[in-house]
Amino acid sequence: MKNIHGKKVAILTEDGFEEEELTSPKKALEEAGVLVYIVSPRKKRVKAWKHDHWSIELPVDVSLDEARQENYDALLLPGGVLNPDQLRINKKAIAFADSFLENNKPVAAICHGPQLLIETGKLNGLNMTSYPSLQTDLRNAGAVWHDEEVVIDRGLITSRSPKDLDAFNKQLIRTLADTSTMEEKSDTVTFKYSQSM
Repeated sequence: MKNIHGKKVAILTEDGFEEEELTSPKKALEEAGVLVYIVSPRKKRVKAWKHDHWSIELPVDVSLDEARQENYDALLLPGGVLNPDQLRINKKAIAFADSFLENNKPVAAICHGPQLLIETGKLNGLNMTSYPSLQTDLRNAGAVWHDEEVVIDRGLITSRSPKDLDAFNKQLIRTLADTSTMEEKSDTVTFKYSQSM
């Protein structure tokens, strides 16, 4: 695996993200030497949701108003029901996510995180997964939905739920290490990873 030390990943979130879906990838990325920045419409802190109650608060590193896609190598979208539901009606959040897809940069979304991507209008024909309750929405947006722990298509990495985090984190790091596949979109092949990874 190529050295990914010093690469930069933006985590776009609102209040109500599922705690583990942000903290687990963040820890895995930082342990691999990646610089991780929490980007949010919130100015100072964002509050996590843990299963059925509010939990920790984390500092916001970059205001969404000031965030620019060109400053990052990839985008991470954690789930939680409240978080993506707020982001998907935020025009700046939609534009920020859209700019990563437009520039063929890796985008990783877990659980309900792909809701925001529906609003970009760029999911037609892409292989994806998500929390099962989103499958009809994603299919209506043109995506091909799979019940797999990780699905990757053209640098878009998706997983179903926190139980898939180990595979999700590994694939995000693997994709960051293999930036050559991002540079030539036409040569990118779809891979689906199952329990065997």
